[in-house]
Amino acid sequence: MKSNPIEGEVRLEGSATEQGFRMPAEWEEQTCVWLVHPHNHETWPGCLDEAKREWEAWRAKLSKVVEVREAGECGIPTNDSWIRDFGPIFVSHPTRGIAGHSFRFNGWGDKYEPRVLDDAVPSAISRRCHMPMWHHDFVLEGGSIDVNGTGTVLTTSQCLESQNRNPHAAQERIESTLREALGVTNIVWIPGGIKGDDTDGHIDDIARFVSRDTIVALRAPVGHPDYEVLEENWEVLQAARDERGERFQIVALPVPNPIEYEYPADRFGPGGRSMIPASHANFLLSNGTAFVPIFNSGSDDKALEILAKLLPGWKIEGVMARNLVVGLGSLHCLSCHQPK
Repeated sequence: MKSNPIEGEVRLEGSATEQGFRMPAEWEEQTCVWLVHPHNHETWPGCLDEAKREWEAWRAKLSKVVEVREAGECGIPTNDSWIRDFGPIFVSHPTRGIAGHSFRFNGWGDKYEPRVLDDAVPSAISRRCHMPMWHHDFVLEGGSIDVNGTGTVLTTSQCLESQNRNPHAAQERIESTLREALGVTNIVWIPGGIKGDDTDGHIDDIARFVSRDTIVALRAPVGHPDYEVLEENWEVLQAARDERGERFQIVALPVPNPIEYEYPADRFGPGGRSMIPASHANFLLSNGTAFVPIFNSGSDDKALEILAKLLPGWKIEGVMARNLVVGLGSLHCLSCHQPK
């Protein structure tokens, strides 16, 4: 557990799972979605204003289906905007309601300067919302996990087993942490993520649950920079089983044509054009609407069509994210949904 309790927090102890809590699937009803507007010039070099406009257009659509709570408006300062990774991981209980997990956030494996404000966001939400919370001395980002709500969590070996997160934690320790915190019994590991992703392979850029037994996974054509790793992921998913021992339905999601951006030298070494992690899998499901990032790519319409078939009765809302993804993430990364 994290040490040094902060005044005003209600801190929980013990296993959340043993106490009857679980992490709901994203398609279950939500009370609100937490956001942080783009504000870090280093994250969006040369296009912060454009990223803000895309974010504001998305926020206006999102606020029509769920309450939007902006961390800044609630008096919670942040270093950056990726609240999926540094915000709470919410869990629910049938009678005790909503609680949260505050895991350590170390800037995606100490790739950037210390993110002290970001790491403190779960505690701030706990105090402002009077929400009980477990605190862990363990690094885990929300974008690195995805659940089906009935016992299975999907993640990548590249991220959770990287030596820059929890270097002394064997896979058994990682799995026990997930089981105790999320209410899961089954863990599906796939190899890794796409090029340009500075998170070491977050799952929300490559494979996502859209129902208890259905996963959409990126699949690229031969010759695409991500072809090999996505084929490895595909093979593993084809053989994976759910918490009941049954195979999943795996549906291919197309990838955009590679998108590059001219980054300054102080961002990525010598600078120059670098591939960015544009992915239609970085969608947010919220109260009957799927907000799907699109990029002015030939894959946009196909991705929206596939998700419409898999989510009958849902509204499929394409959201332009070509500038947002310059920051190396998009809609899912920029949001943290709170279940009802």
